[in-house]
Amino acid sequence: MHQSELFSKASREAPSDEVSVNAKLLSRAGFIDKLMAGAYSYLPLGLRVLKNIENIIRTEMNELGGQEVLLPSLQPKENWEATGRWKDPGREVMFQLKGRGDREYGLGWTHEEIVTPLAKKFISSYKDLPRAVYQIQTKFRDEPRAKSGLLRGREFIMKDLYSFHTDEQDLIKFYDKARVAYSRIFKSVGLNALQVEASGGAFSKYSHEFQVVTPAGEDIVIRCEVCDFAQNREISEVEGGGACPRCGKKVTAERAIEVGNIFQLKDRFSQAFRLTYKDETGKDHPVLMGCYGIGLTRVLGAVVEVHHDEHGIIWPEAVAPFQAHLIALQNVKSVRAGTDKAYGTLQKEGIEVLYDDRLESSAGEKLTDADLIGIPLRLVVSEKTIAAQSIEVKARAEKNTELIKFQDLGKYFKTRKKIYVE
Repeated sequence: MHQSELFSKASREAPSDEVSVNAKLLSRAGFIDKLMAGAYSYLPLGLRVLKNIENIIRTEMNELGGQEVLLPSLQPKENWEATGRWKDPGREVMFQLKGRGDREYGLGWTHEEIVTPLAKKFISSYKDLPRAVYQIQTKFRDEPRAKSGLLRGREFIMKDLYSFHTDEQDLIKFYDKARVAYSRIFKSVGLNALQVEASGGAFSKYSHEFQVVTPAGEDIVIRCEVCDFAQNREISEVEGGGACPRCGKKVTAERAIEVGNIFQLKDRFSQAFRLTYKDETGKDHPVLMGCYGIGLTRVLGAVVEVHHDEHGIIWPEAVAPFQAHLIALQNVKSVRAGTDKAYGTLQKEGIEVLYDDRLESSAGEKLTDADLIGIPLRLVVSEKTIAAQSIEVKARAEKNTELIKFQDLGKYFKTRKKIYVE
């Protein structure tokens, strides 16, 4: 893509009403635009990142045996009354409205009340189990204080997976597979996410949150410095500086961002909607359920909170909007011809590249914008590199540069080691 044709533009200044790092950098770099508190437009660069995160998640969900669906966001009051959640916590978190004939609806902040009666139409026998369905779609939550950019919004994108089982053993088996899949997902997007024990609420004894340690986090995680013990402070019996209940070593208290969580719902919703199956003898049993969520937009924000410096964003390769940022440093014939040639080579090799071909921008502006946008590799063509029949290559996360001959550019991308941002 030619940067001169890009819908959005980078800005020198962050919006005055944003305080979080992710909102400031994503807005300045032209990835998002704030409509109002808790609601953002995702511009072409931001949407490309979201799609990359989405594809990583979708691959893992398919490997788990999940089948993708898309459920309604507009939901009838009656479904929520069946579980008792129209009033509690519905009144606190759900956008509720009236339609024609005074019929009442809510905008979905979760989908148990929709997926359970849907499953009832297709599950009736033990032969129909286990099953798992997932969706990636917009959710709505009437947050009292939408803040921290993409980390706490009133409109956000989530992946939620629901699994259905004959017994607790089968549920736990799938649950454990989901825990492993989640760890792979977060590693793939460049996040070191801790598996943190948390309250299971009304569903089960415990759940697991996936938390990314960063000063921008709203949660407090109690974690051991030696073993894998980690608990949300809300349920933990130890505080920072205390002894780990597993190994006796010191635990610390750290701020973290929750990017995913998983629950064993068991029969909480199947009982409400009478979702049952018949066993081999014809006896009815409640179907047991699990729920597995990841906030895609929150993941995007968390990646920026973790991977940035004083100049801008540093995207991990797997989620970056482009693989390379190609820059024609001077607006002279030889440089433009050399950059056009490099762009053609990259396109032939299937490399996704953003080509900064802007005529009116200075060399300093182009390099500053490149650092702000944060694409993993910067490729610069200048009068100096043209004289050496080369192109300057620099990783966004590193200071060193190297010269690659024009004829070796395709080979470089085929053989280079991918950059993993810690």
